[in-house]
Amino acid sequence: MAKAKTVLASQSPKMSCKYEDVVLEEDHFDFLVDKTTGQATSVRQFTWTNGNGVVIKMITYGATITSIKLPDRNGKFDDIVLGYNNIAGYLSSANPYFGATVGRVANRIGGARINIDQATYALSANLGRHQLHGGFKGFDKYNWDYYVSGNRVVFSLDSADGDEGYPGNVLVNVSCELTNSNEFLLDFSATTTKPTVVNLTNHSYFNLAGHEKGAQEIYKHEVSINADRITEVDEDFIPTGKLLPVCNTIFDLRIPKQLGSVIHKVPVVNGYDHNFCINRASEQQNTFVSRIQHYATGRALEVYSNQYGVQFYTSNGLPEDPKDAPMGADITKLQKVVGKDGANYYKHSAICLETQNYPDAVNQSDFPKAILYPGETYHHTLKYKFIVE
Repeated sequence: MAKAKTVLASQSPKMSCKYEDVVLEEDHFDFLVDKTTGQATSVRQFTWTNGNGVVIKMITYGATITSIKLPDRNGKFDDIVLGYNNIAGYLSSANPYFGATVGRVANRIGGARINIDQATYALSANLGRHQLHGGFKGFDKYNWDYYVSGNRVVFSLDSADGDEGYPGNVLVNVSCELTNSNEFLLDFSATTTKPTVVNLTNHSYFNLAGHEKGAQEIYKHEVSINADRITEVDEDFIPTGKLLPVCNTIFDLRIPKQLGSVIHKVPVVNGYDHNFCINRASEQQNTFVSRIQHYATGRALEVYSNQYGVQFYTSNGLPEDPKDAPMGADITKLQKVVGKDGANYYKHSAICLETQNYPDAVNQSDFPKAILYPGETYHHTLKYKFIVE
């Protein structure tokens, strides 16, 4: 597992460097206290600020993006990702992976079982009889090691053989940097000592109007996704192995659509939680995945990746807004997720664009390769390009 660094508050100075007009600062975010030993470990925070005033923050706990501040067309800055002000929020069972690096395998593993070279492995089942986002203690629940090189921060995690049922000791690195072109670049890599499965993603929740603006503004976002097909799923949202064309369906987002005009028409669930199969040329590296735009602020986000899929998720699992509760319901008993600066996060408050391999790819023979062998390197590139128009 990751070797956490124990740092006392008095030993936790703020460090800063400047590289090509991008300032990178390191300081203390909060303490992570071991429940058994009582030992307090510093969770480190990194802050990038570029020449355009864009500010992005990440912490070592979960290699998590905690804040992205972006101007609108009038120069007003807002934080456009959901999250928490302190470690207690990120440790809470109510935290739906806000901004985290998710693994060893993102998304769902049907039956919490995998087969690799005629060997079957039983995984931890944290979603009924299935596994979601790496199990009970996925990569989002570790305080990662790190090192800094110029404008880059590289987060590192050593996942032991047998972790959540997976074979092989896996070493993971996530390299992150902000550019003066308002691009935030993430590069995920992993190696293993035994044949295993690796499928990483970043799980940021975006609301380009501001993290606290809620569904009302999310519905005004225009969304496009570069995909001709989606993966068909069963009643548990486990892929069946079939790929379905999006043409003439509610999943056809190849031409931009305002989210409010389509989100309530998605069958079975009220919102999107589906893997879109990205249109890629052979041997192509980073390709256009998606664009979301909020016209009132002039903000837009474009996503580029070398992965085969993107899970488009509209935060359906967040609690219902009390104003949408049925007549006569006791709204004092409704669940709440209280985020940064006391903001209440409700259903459809944000959009997630989780670039990754197809869900459950290891158990589907016609899906892209999912098994990582010793001597190979898993490599996932991701670019968030922020635009103000």
